[in-house]
Formats: sequence, C-alpha cells, structure tokens
Amino acid sequence: MHFETLAIHDGQAPDPHTGSVTVPVYQTSTFGRDSLDHRSEFFYSRIGNPTRQALEAALALLENGKYALAFASGVAATMAALQVLKPGDHIVASNDIYGGSYRIFEQLLRPWGVTTSYTDSESTESYAACIKPETKLIWIETPSNPLLQLSNIRALASLAKERGILLAVDNTFASPYFQRPLELGADIVVHSTTKYLGGHSDVIGGAVVTSDTGIHTTIKNYQGAAGAVPGPWDCWLILRGLKTLKIRMKEHEASAMHLATMLEQHPAVERVFYPGLTSHPQHELAKEQMSGFGGMVTFALKDGLPAVERLIAKIKLFVLADSLGGVESLISSPAKMTLWALSQAERERRKCTDNLVRLSIGLENAEDLEADLLNALEG
Repeated sequence: MHFETLAIHDGQAPDPHTGSVTVPVYQTSTFGRDSLDHRSEFFYSRIGNPTRQALEAALALLENGKYALAFASGVAATMAALQVLKPGDHIVASNDIYGGSYRIFEQLLRPWGVTTSYTDSESTESYAACIKPETKLIWIETPSNPLLQLSNIRALASLAKERGILLAVDNTFASPYFQRPLELGADIVVHSTTKYLGGHSDVIGGAVVTSDTGIHTTIKNYQGAAGAVPGPWDCWLILRGLKTLKIRMKEHEASAMHLATMLEQHPAVERVFYPGLTSHPQHELAKEQMSGFGGMVTFALKDGLPAVERLIAKIKLFVLADSLGGVESLISSPAKMTLWALSQAERERRKCTDNLVRLSIGLENAEDLEADLLNALEG
C-alpha cells in the first residue's frame, strides 16, 4: 500500500470491542489478570499499552521496519538506541548534530566510558578516518541540525557493515515520508515524534525503529526497565498526526522551497542552507536518497548577530521558539537558542555562527510568510 494509506490504517484497525474507528486512549496504569498463573498481553502500562502498541506498529510500517518502540521524548529515544553500546565502546558522529544528542554523548556517555569522535558529515571518508578498533556505532543526522548538511546513508551503511559496526540515523528532519534510512542500509532509525510526526506542537515523544531482532530485544528490555515511555494520550496525539503526515510534509516542503529561493536572492542574506536548492553542495545526494527536501530552512545574514536580532524583533508571523515541525512557522537563533549550552569554541568548530537563523516552515500561506520575512529584513 501507499504511504498515506499505511499512515491511516495499518496498526490502527477499528477497536475489536466497540468498533471505534479511532484507536481508543487506554488511560490506565494496570490491567486485570485472569489468574495467578496467567497474565494477558497487557498487564502494566510501563511494559505495554494498547494505544502505544498501535503507535509502535504504525511507526514501524512507515519506516519499513519490523519493530518500533515509543519513548517519552526524542532524547529518551536517543538514549534507548545507545543501549547497544557498553563501556569502552566508541561512536563516530557528525559535527552538526542536535545539541541534545551532543549533551548525551558528552555529559552522560563519556563518564560511563563511551567516547565519541566528531567529523565532517559531508564526507564518508572522514567517518572512515575516525573509526577505531573499539568503534561500535556511527551516528548521523541527515539533514542535520541546523546546517542541513547531508550524510550519504547508503555509503555509510556499506562502510559500517564492512567494519562490523552499526549505523544509526536521526531521521527527524526528513520524516519517513521523505526518507527511509532502513531501506538504504541503516540499522537503527531515531525520531523525535514531537516534531513532524506529531505535527501540531502539542506533544513530546520519541521513537526507535529497527529491523534487527537483537537490537529490538535490547532496546525493548531497556524500555521496560528504564520506563521512559509515553502516556497513552501522548501516543494517541502522535497517531492522529501520522494520518496527515503526507499532506503536511508536501505543504511544508513547497513553502520551504519558495522561501529558500526568495532568501537566496535577498541582498541581506549571505547564504541559504536548503537541500532543495541547486546551490546546496549535496543537492544531487538529496535527490538520490530523499523523495523531498523537507520544511527546514537555515540562512546566514551578512551583518552578523545584530542583523539577526533586528530580524527577530520585527518578525510577526514566525514565532520565536524552540522546536520545529508544527503547523505554525517558527524562527530561532541556533547560537542563542538550540545550541546555547555549547561553548563559543564548540559552536565555531561546528560552523554554527552567530549570524545563522533557522526557520521551521509551517502551513500558513507561503506569500504571507514571504511578506513577513521581507518586511523584517528591511533596514
């Protein structure tokens, strides 16, 4: 079946007890047992809940994976995926990754004896050069946050398999509608379901998807033991978001392309980062491994941080806020917001300059968003 059909139906059959077309919210912590010697499939919601099960089934199908596990946030999902590692192991990660992932690598894993090397996401060879005998995982975001750099998933999957290590892909920016890393050879896919999958800025969640039974067993055991699971109402909201994922992603992309093209021609703009533009250095790779270019646009202003501050002070429709992927358009300064906790030296190493502006393009009319940006860019 096609993507939009799967998003509406698979894992979300009518409730067998009532016929409810929408998966019910099983708002319960515990389930009655038949006897001392027998328990049903569901007995305690930390271990399993029917609403969460429906979400996990749907997510697995949309990523074309065998298994999915839902978590209470994107960083909880990241931490769960990293349970494939043990002290003494080593990670190779791209420079341009989400600040929350970087904090996990440096503040949580490093004290446990798991180390990380960072490299240029645009070069497969740079990943290979960082691999050590103790390397067990390559971790990438593609497109990356906030510079929208791409990593070649197929090439890195081949490299990982040659070296006997795993490849994990944070697919939050693309969503499974525009990119399915498991089909390109990745072992693990991670999502912040807070973003495009939920799609309405009203829920926090995360997910891990894999087709490897051993990886699934490890992460499933962690899910039950650590308990960072989403509540049934959160699962229901994400399920609701999945039903409209295709039409939302197409609209996000169309408006993002329109605005990226406009910004590239504006005299106040130094550079635009958007993989849909032919000027993007990895535009051809984007066309090869993605079916669309997404709804995120980052650009650099010529006059530095003061220009960013003036823009943000004048903008009207774009909401100054963290996060992304909702129906409303958001604007942020990566240096001052999403990556504020990093040192100036670390931001410079990652090429996260003070003149960057990141846009999450919502579902408003593209001409209204354009007018808002043009007005804010004046003077």
